[in-house]
Amino acid sequence: MAADTTTSRAPDARFLVAHPAHFIALGFGAGLAPRAPGTFGTLLGWAIFLVLYEWLAPLTIAFLAIPLFFVGVWACDVTGRHLGAQDHGSMVWDEVVAFLPLAALASASLLMQLVAFGLFRLFDIWKPFPIRHVERNVKGGFGVMLDDLIAACYAYVVIAALTIIGYKLLGTMS
Repeated sequence: MAADTTTSRAPDARFLVAHPAHFIALGFGAGLAPRAPGTFGTLLGWAIFLVLYEWLAPLTIAFLAIPLFFVGVWACDVTGRHLGAQDHGSMVWDEVVAFLPLAALASASLLMQLVAFGLFRLFDIWKPFPIRHVERNVKGGFGVMLDDLIAACYAYVVIAALTIIGYKLLGTMS
């Protein structure tokens, strides 16, 4: 659960469209989901990847996450201040942006995309060190975006390890 969610107001559709930063930070409305908004944000990231994949190479999509990260720093900072919570659970742009490079990495197959999705959600929810530390100590929009980026890095390392192990196992079978 995101920090500060119990001390702030719950956003609604009116809040969503009241400012462009809200619309972005709340993932175009995905963050208004009554349960598991982070999962809905990740699903939005996956959907955005699939749309972009029709026109762009996976590496291009992965690099597109860089400017989107900085847009998210601004949007989450503004929205967090307006909600009275630095990392409100309804702000899901961090999940959207962090998942884009993972989806690009896993673009070779639907199975790999599902694995990337599951691993990212696992690390985003579990928050092993230093994710929870960053979430608690790095303030503002940068902190909101950074903890999910670290969760994506953990997922990337596991995917890379699984890929290496898979190739080694398949190599010994032939």
